[in-house]
Amino acid sequence: MDNERVRAFCLALPHVKETVNWGHHLVYWVGDREIGGKMFAMTDLEGMGTGVLWFHCGAERFHELVEVEGIIPAPYLARAYWVTVERWDVLRPREIEEELQRAHALVFAKLPKRTKTVLAMPEKERGKVMRERKKALAERRKSKQG
Repeated sequence: MDNERVRAFCLALPHVKETVNWGHHLVYWVGDREIGGKMFAMTDLEGMGTGVLWFHCGAERFHELVEVEGIIPAPYLARAYWVTVERWDVLRPREIEEELQRAHALVFAKLPKRTKTVLAMPEKERGKVMRERKKALAERRKSKQG
Protein backbone atom coordinates (compact mmCIF):
# COMPACT_ATOMS: atom_id res chain seq x y z
CA MET A 1 0.00 0.00 0.00
CA ASP A 2 1.13 3.58 -0.59
CA ASN A 3 -0.21 7.15 -0.82
CA GLU A 4 -1.45 6.73 -4.40
CA ARG A 5 -3.40 3.54 -3.67
CA VAL A 6 -4.92 5.11 -0.55
CA ARG A 7 -5.83 8.20 -2.57
CA ALA A 8 -7.48 6.16 -5.33
CA PHE A 9 -9.43 4.10 -2.80
CA CYS A 10 -10.59 7.09 -0.74
CA LEU A 11 -11.65 9.15 -3.74
CA ALA A 12 -13.77 6.22 -4.95
CA LEU A 13 -15.86 6.38 -1.74
CA PRO A 14 -19.07 8.46 -1.86
CA HIS A 15 -18.83 12.24 -1.34
CA VAL A 16 -15.08 12.32 -0.65
CA LYS A 17 -13.05 15.49 -1.14
CA GLU A 18 -9.35 15.97 -0.55
CA THR A 19 -7.28 18.92 0.64
CA VAL A 20 -3.65 19.51 1.53
CA ASN A 21 -3.40 20.76 5.10
CA TRP A 22 -0.55 21.55 7.49
CA GLY A 23 1.85 21.80 4.58
CA HIS A 24 2.26 18.12 3.80
CA HIS A 25 -0.83 16.11 4.78
CA LEU A 26 -3.33 14.92 2.20
CA VAL A 27 -6.63 15.01 4.10
CA TYR A 28 -9.74 13.09 3.02
CA TRP A 29 -13.14 14.54 3.90
CA VAL A 30 -16.65 13.10 3.82
CA GLY A 31 -18.30 16.04 2.08
CA ASP A 32 -16.70 19.39 1.41
CA ARG A 33 -15.39 20.94 4.61
CA GLU A 34 -16.95 24.27 3.62
CA ILE A 35 -20.44 22.79 4.00
CA GLY A 36 -19.83 20.88 7.21
CA GLY A 37 -17.91 17.86 5.93
CA LYS A 38 -15.57 16.07 8.33
CA MET A 39 -12.18 14.47 7.82
CA PHE A 40 -11.88 10.71 8.11
CA ALA A 41 -8.29 9.95 7.03
CA MET A 42 -5.00 11.53 6.01
CA THR A 43 -1.59 10.60 4.67
CA ASP A 44 1.81 12.26 4.89
CA LEU A 45 2.94 13.40 1.43
CA GLU A 46 6.57 13.95 2.43
CA GLY A 47 7.09 10.91 4.64
CA MET A 48 8.61 13.08 7.35
CA GLY A 49 6.01 12.70 10.12
CA THR A 50 5.34 10.13 12.82
CA GLY A 51 3.46 7.83 10.46
CA VAL A 52 2.20 7.21 6.96
CA LEU A 53 -1.57 7.01 7.53
CA TRP A 54 -4.00 8.41 10.10
CA PHE A 55 -7.69 7.53 10.31
CA HIS A 56 -10.74 7.65 12.54
CA CYS A 57 -11.65 4.24 13.90
CA GLY A 58 -14.27 4.72 16.63
CA ALA A 59 -14.04 3.90 20.33
CA GLU A 60 -14.35 0.12 20.10
CA ARG A 61 -11.90 -0.37 17.25
CA PHE A 62 -9.41 2.15 18.70
CA HIS A 63 -8.44 -0.11 21.61
CA GLU A 64 -8.04 -3.12 19.32
CA LEU A 65 -5.88 -1.27 16.80
CA VAL A 66 -3.46 0.27 19.30
CA GLU A 67 -2.63 -3.29 20.43
CA VAL A 68 -1.14 -3.93 16.97
CA GLU A 69 2.59 -3.27 16.78
CA GLY A 70 3.13 -0.30 14.46
CA ILE A 71 -0.21 1.38 15.23
CA ILE A 72 -0.30 4.12 17.85
CA PRO A 73 -2.84 6.67 19.10
CA ALA A 74 -2.73 9.60 16.68
CA PRO A 75 -1.03 12.69 18.11
CA TYR A 76 -3.59 15.46 18.75
CA LEU A 77 -6.45 13.25 17.50
CA ALA A 78 -6.41 10.22 19.81
CA ARG A 79 -9.18 11.61 22.02
CA ALA A 80 -11.41 11.53 18.93
CA TYR A 81 -10.39 7.87 18.34
CA TRP A 82 -7.88 8.34 15.55
CA VAL A 83 -4.87 6.08 15.09
CA THR A 84 -1.57 6.44 13.28
CA VAL A 85 -0.15 3.63 11.15
CA GLU A 86 3.63 4.00 11.38
CA ARG A 87 4.58 1.98 8.26
CA TRP A 88 2.69 0.71 5.21
CA ASP A 89 3.50 -2.93 6.03
CA VAL A 90 1.75 -2.89 9.43
CA LEU A 91 -1.56 -3.89 7.81
CA ARG A 92 -2.28 -5.75 4.58
CA PRO A 93 -3.68 -3.59 1.76
CA ARG A 94 -7.14 -5.15 2.13
CA GLU A 95 -7.13 -4.40 5.87
CA ILE A 96 -6.22 -0.76 5.19
CA GLU A 97 -9.08 -0.49 2.71
CA GLU A 98 -11.50 -2.00 5.24
CA GLU A 99 -10.36 0.43 7.94
CA LEU A 100 -10.71 3.40 5.58
CA GLN A 101 -14.17 2.28 4.51
CA ARG A 102 -15.16 1.93 8.19
CA ALA A 103 -13.71 5.38 8.97
CA HIS A 104 -15.71 6.89 6.10
CA ALA A 105 -18.94 5.23 7.31
CA LEU A 106 -18.39 6.32 10.94
CA VAL A 107 -17.79 9.93 9.97
CA PHE A 108 -20.67 10.01 7.48
CA ALA A 109 -23.05 8.72 10.16
CA LYS A 110 -22.12 11.66 12.42
CA LEU A 111 -22.45 14.42 9.83
CA PRO A 112 -25.04 17.10 10.59
CA LYS A 113 -28.44 16.53 9.01
CA ARG A 114 -28.12 19.65 6.83
CA THR A 115 -24.80 18.39 5.43
CA LYS A 116 -26.30 14.98 4.64
CA THR A 117 -29.23 16.73 2.96
CA VAL A 118 -26.85 18.64 0.67
CA LEU A 119 -24.87 15.50 -0.14
CA ALA A 120 -28.09 13.67 -1.07
CA MET A 121 -29.03 16.31 -3.66
CA PRO A 122 -28.53 15.74 -7.39
CA GLU A 123 -25.06 16.82 -8.55
CA LYS A 124 -26.17 20.04 -10.25
CA GLU A 125 -28.29 21.22 -7.32
CA ARG A 126 -25.62 20.23 -4.79
CA GLY A 127 -23.00 22.22 -6.72
CA LYS A 128 -25.21 25.31 -6.68
CA VAL A 129 -25.84 25.04 -2.92
CA MET A 130 -22.14 24.49 -2.22
CA ARG A 131 -21.14 27.54 -4.30
CA GLU A 132 -23.71 29.67 -2.44
CA ARG A 133 -22.48 28.46 0.98
CA LYS A 134 -18.85 29.03 0.05
CA LYS A 135 -19.70 32.54 -1.16
CA ALA A 136 -21.56 33.31 2.08
CA LEU A 137 -18.63 32.00 4.15
CA ALA A 138 -16.18 34.11 2.16
CA GLU A 139 -18.33 37.21 2.68
CA ARG A 140 -18.57 36.46 6.42
CA ARG A 141 -14.78 36.13 6.67
CA LYS A 142 -14.28 39.32 4.68
CA SER A 143 -16.63 41.30 6.94
CA LYS A 144 -14.80 40.03 10.07
CA GLN A 145 -11.46 41.20 8.65
CA GLY A 146 -12.60 44.60 7.48
